[in-house]
Amino acid sequence: MKIDQLINEIRKKQSFLCIGLDVDLNKIPKHLLNEDDPIFAFNKAIIDATHHLCVAYKPNTAFYEAYGIKGWQALERTISYLNKEYPEIYTIADAKRGDIGNTSTMYAKAFFEDLGFDSVTVAPYMGKDSVEPFLAFKDKHTILLALTSNQGAFDFQTKSLDGLELYKHVLQTSITWKNAQNLMYVIGATKAEYLSEIRQIIPDNFLLVPGVGAQGGNLQEVCKYGMTENVGLLINSSRGIIYASQEKDFAQSAARKAEELQQQMHLVLSK
Repeated sequence: MKIDQLINEIRKKQSFLCIGLDVDLNKIPKHLLNEDDPIFAFNKAIIDATHHLCVAYKPNTAFYEAYGIKGWQALERTISYLNKEYPEIYTIADAKRGDIGNTSTMYAKAFFEDLGFDSVTVAPYMGKDSVEPFLAFKDKHTILLALTSNQGAFDFQTKSLDGLELYKHVLQTSITWKNAQNLMYVIGATKAEYLSEIRQIIPDNFLLVPGVGAQGGNLQEVCKYGMTENVGLLINSSRGIIYASQEKDFAQSAARKAEELQQQMHLVLSK
């Protein structure tokens, strides 16, 4: 998907909500466990109930890989369903890959060509030759981990190196790479106070912002410091939406939670 298509969808829906499809079989409604493919059954119900309120879905691949081949098949069914039924939706493989060049190429082919995702999250630690293979794919996006929402982010990402925090080195270096126009970045909502300085380095790139909801991030703060002329934000919420209920009304409950966020986003955009 081209970035212009994503921006148009944001304007149309008055939403920049991304819903994380992180399926834990211990948390989904018990009646779904009788399905042949309970993971897909859960995802399909969530998608059908919320697709008009969000612009993106983000399955974290760990929640599928943990269930072996059946989990991987459920992921494939989920992305195929999205691409067929809701092609206007932007899809993110939250896989956090990153390895030497030829391996990265194979990871990119797996997510971009075989599964058909629009983007994939990538770790920058191994540098240029581990990321550029992802960037080589036309109309696909590489979402680079920059400043994450977890507590351990302070172990390395904010440490000073030659007078500059490490995450800023990542930002400054990455924009020099080939096809850097295909880069997006992960910036945690719990790090909203950093967004002003981040926008000085990457003024226009889209940011994937996890941490709103269960992790305590503030939507208004993120928008205040991180929004661009073309919005430039994808705000992710996972647990706060998909596990709103464990009863048979789980999909409708998820839709209500998604609509709460969408309405807040509509208010921000209307201003």
